[in-house]
Amino acid sequence: MSRIGIFGGTFNPLHVGHIQCVRTVRSRLSLEHIFVVPAAQNPRKPRTEGPKDSERLEMCRIGFAADAEFVSVDDREITRGGLSYTVTTVESFAKEHDPSEIHLIIGMDQFDDFDRWHRIDRLLELTNVVVVSRMGHPIPQMISDFPEGLRPYITDFEKGFAQLSTGRHIEFVRMSDVDVSASDVRRRIRTGRSVERFVTIEVEDFIKKHGLYGPIGPRIGDYEQFARFCGDALYNKKGLNVRGFDLRPTSAPSEFAVVASGTSTRHASALAESVLNAVKDEFNVFPQSVEGMGEGRWVLLDYGSLIVHVFYDFVRQEYRLEELWKDGRDLGLKDPLKL
Repeated sequence: MSRIGIFGGTFNPLHVGHIQCVRTVRSRLSLEHIFVVPAAQNPRKPRTEGPKDSERLEMCRIGFAADAEFVSVDDREITRGGLSYTVTTVESFAKEHDPSEIHLIIGMDQFDDFDRWHRIDRLLELTNVVVVSRMGHPIPQMISDFPEGLRPYITDFEKGFAQLSTGRHIEFVRMSDVDVSASDVRRRIRTGRSVERFVTIEVEDFIKKHGLYGPIGPRIGDYEQFARFCGDALYNKKGLNVRGFDLRPTSAPSEFAVVASGTSTRHASALAESVLNAVKDEFNVFPQSVEGMGEGRWVLLDYGSLIVHVFYDFVRQEYRLEELWKDGRDLGLKDPLKL
């Protein structure tokens, strides 16, 4: 094989958007084969509740069974374990295939911070990059639209194709819109809603058979006490203005909420990390999803019936979530160190 694609991700779970992405890129770029590579642990995302590595791998194998002629599910990152750095994976593929014809496939959301990936200089020496964009997600129209760290590598850019100083290129592929995300699929399963439009029948059957993405409530128990526990964890790391709310009298998306501020984006991320660690140690539970940890402006930890919001204080003042929760019951959280 010469012209190959590498498509990595957590695939938690594999959904029809992933499958359509692979089929579209193969057709547009005339790739001979695409390797789907489930990650052991994405170094840019905290761990969340979900299936075992072997179960994510099996979902990929089941989901791509119909495309086996041109798709292989590769287990090298899971076998290697630890943090899954893309550059390490691409280096291993470059030893097995013509390195001049390797194409790394990523989504537009990943491209936004692509310049901050591990050893990006080496990665741009090893592979061409294919960025898949759904309808409604704009692609760069000029070099200034690229992530800042990529701009020095660009020697020419025209009509969705950027030539790089490394001899590689970045090109953009439009995909027919598929309004689906893994986090939405997980949320639908946990709340008992249908996912038949978002995953294949075979993958859905596997999820049901193995009881994946079930509610975490039974392990947490009393969610009001859990909210107070998270509040204490935030206070212990010097969180500011920590407040908790019982939102059951409202139409909010969760039954409880805890909100706190950090003095900087770094402090906000550290506060969220302290909650993650405290909950893992006490309850052996990870959040169902984590958003915003990298930037630290607004970090959201979704524990099902409780959502923890940690803000850089300046950003919190902009959103004023407490005003949206005025019909909820204030839990009156107190700093345990001052009681």
